[in-house]
Amino acid sequence: MHSLTNYTEALDFLMTRLPMYQRSGAMAYKNNLDNSLALDAHMGHPHRKFKIIHVAGTNGKGSVSHMLAAVLQKAGWRTGLYTSPHLRDFRERIRINGSCIPEAEVLRFVVSNKELLSKLAPSFFEMTVAMAFDYFAREQVEVAVVETGLGGRLDSTNIVHPVLSVITNIGLDHTALLGDTLEQIAQEKAGIIKLQVPVVVGRKQAATRGVFEQQALSRHAPLIWAEDEVLALSLEQHLRWQKVQVTCKSQAGEFTCRLPLPGDYQLENVQTVAAALDELQRLGFALNEQVVREGLEEVAALTGLMGRWQVLSEQPLVICDTGHNEDGVKWVVRQLLKSSCEKLHIVWGMVGDKDVRGILKLLPPHAVYYFTQAALPRSLDARELQHLALLHGLQGQFYPTVAEAAAAAKKNAGDNDLIFIGGSTFVVAEAL
Repeated sequence: MHSLTNYTEALDFLMTRLPMYQRSGAMAYKNNLDNSLALDAHMGHPHRKFKIIHVAGTNGKGSVSHMLAAVLQKAGWRTGLYTSPHLRDFRERIRINGSCIPEAEVLRFVVSNKELLSKLAPSFFEMTVAMAFDYFAREQVEVAVVETGLGGRLDSTNIVHPVLSVITNIGLDHTALLGDTLEQIAQEKAGIIKLQVPVVVGRKQAATRGVFEQQALSRHAPLIWAEDEVLALSLEQHLRWQKVQVTCKSQAGEFTCRLPLPGDYQLENVQTVAAALDELQRLGFALNEQVVREGLEEVAALTGLMGRWQVLSEQPLVICDTGHNEDGVKWVVRQLLKSSCEKLHIVWGMVGDKDVRGILKLLPPHAVYYFTQAALPRSLDARELQHLALLHGLQGQFYPTVAEAAAAAKKNAGDNDLIFIGGSTFVVAEAL
């Protein structure tokens, strides 16, 4: 490999030389931790140098991770945040106190480890995890919030020994890799539960409850059900924020905050976050109600969270959301049906390895559709998506790019209409 001299070349090496799940799907998924362990040993086990909160789950894990990081940051901790995928810039995946990893650091990592990377040929995700842990250790973060990529048990991040594990909820997603029942998927996610490390689970589901109880018991891990400890209610909904009342059993505390994330689905996430923060206090983290409230209220500014029921413009109102599996799309549709507008326009694209038919049947038939595809190999062809959608009574044209689909929707929409852009994280990324 020729010597890399700048960030663009380093990024190109990572994206083209290493198998990348977001581009090629299952081929890039490794069903063991061998590469992660080898990279970790090579770097001198950087993740042992700071405290970790490990977050898994089907939906909400990104929002939960950002909220936790925002509160810890607000409390004065030097906080690392590792999430995936990115929306606009690769560097969003690795942040310290909200700031993305500098381009020079990405280049430094690739150049100084290129022999090992060429030899091991880790997946793109395995390499990014190693880069994050190495950067966090060298920058002396005190605590890091680490979001799993896929599943949990065999996820590259699962080499860590956290102070707290968090599992948001379980839905059907990545079924080809994780199993096609909620129990099987829960089993994979429960793989992040570690010996004697407390675990907070966001949603109590009949199908998965036993899996978590059994796993926690076998690992002597205290199990906390968020919905038993915290109640979050939406008092007012606005276009760009909602007023949320949070009631915690433990400190018998109650507070209200102005959460910059509209959408009912965020209430479950807030409950999970509050229960996790409560547990962190028990573990010796100094947090108070003011810090928690301010962290939640400033989450987008503090951590750069994007793509969650995000308003892109008004008149016509344009909103995007990254919900892309059955559970996520149900929430999105519920939110759309609550929104008052004259006409609903939906720009929609999906990746081919999702349950496309199952998701299309959840979408509102009265909307006008603009079927499209993101520029990556996993995308479902827009023409094929249009054909499948028609079988479910969804009408609309197809467009070869997200930009063309969004432009057509804007051209057709009146001032009091609503344009929604979604179906895939990658469609939202291009819209942003």
